[in-house]
Amino acid sequence: MEWIPGGTFLMGSNDHYPEEAPAHYVSVNGFWMDKYPVTNARFSQFVEKTNYVTVAERKPKAEDYPGARPEMLIAGSVVFQKPLHRVDLRNHFNWWSYVKGADWRHPLGIDSSFRGLEKHPVVHICYEDAASYAKWAGKELPSEAEWEFAARGGLEGAAYTWGNEFSSEGKLMANTWHGEFPIENQMPDGFERTSPVGSFPPNGYGLYDMAGNVWEWTTDWYQDHGKVTNSCCASFNPKGAELEASYDPCQPNIRIPRKVLKGGSYLCAPNYCLRYRPAARIPQQIDTGTCHQGFRCIVRADQTC
Repeated sequence: MEWIPGGTFLMGSNDHYPEEAPAHYVSVNGFWMDKYPVTNARFSQFVEKTNYVTVAERKPKAEDYPGARPEMLIAGSVVFQKPLHRVDLRNHFNWWSYVKGADWRHPLGIDSSFRGLEKHPVVHICYEDAASYAKWAGKELPSEAEWEFAARGGLEGAAYTWGNEFSSEGKLMANTWHGEFPIENQMPDGFERTSPVGSFPPNGYGLYDMAGNVWEWTTDWYQDHGKVTNSCCASFNPKGAELEASYDPCQPNIRIPRKVLKGGSYLCAPNYCLRYRPAARIPQQIDTGTCHQGFRCIVRADQTC
């Protein structure tokens, strides 16, 4: 883990996607943070010790998903599948599929394996899975403000975790999509999907993969930045409020609570999802994992605000 000193910083951005605005000052206390996202190897140790079964490995209950088609009530998770030709970017179902048997052990489906991917970030992780691992490890998940402060690495207002230019002297700084999403990934870094943690340079706090590779869970219920509390533990969680506030404004009829994901992933591209930046944020259903979704943990030095 690396020590993150804490302080007051400018959170969010007024220059990119609407959900990142308004930029506003937030303070966080110091804390320790994992240098890397949790890997398949480390998550495997957790499962071996506890016999934990991830959400993706459990068959969904019909009563939890009224109206769901019976054929969809199977254990599985969401996997990116590259289209063969240009598609409508307004419809994410053109490249996302719910795949039977997809989970952390089988990242692409039942016939796949994480063998050879032990040093890659664990994926297909729902919020419950990440929180359960953190508790077992004697750690916690970060708030959105803590995560963003750490990702910035001491650079106030910079676009990326390493500065304002996408590449540093022509050097690739993160595992992201290069080419036209979702049909062409030129892979100049050699990675079509996840990369081993630590494959790219660390930020100013010595943290790796705070941009790209996999999205990471935070504890905050998703809401507009204008409602975020300016405090050292900026996390919105009054009882029951998540059902009212933490939904995706693009899908208001699906009332499954959302937490904030940060950091972008290997699927983020300038033509579709320029979100491998510290200010970027998306809402994610707490019961849903994907093939580009993981987490890392923190240990707070002072639990009081």
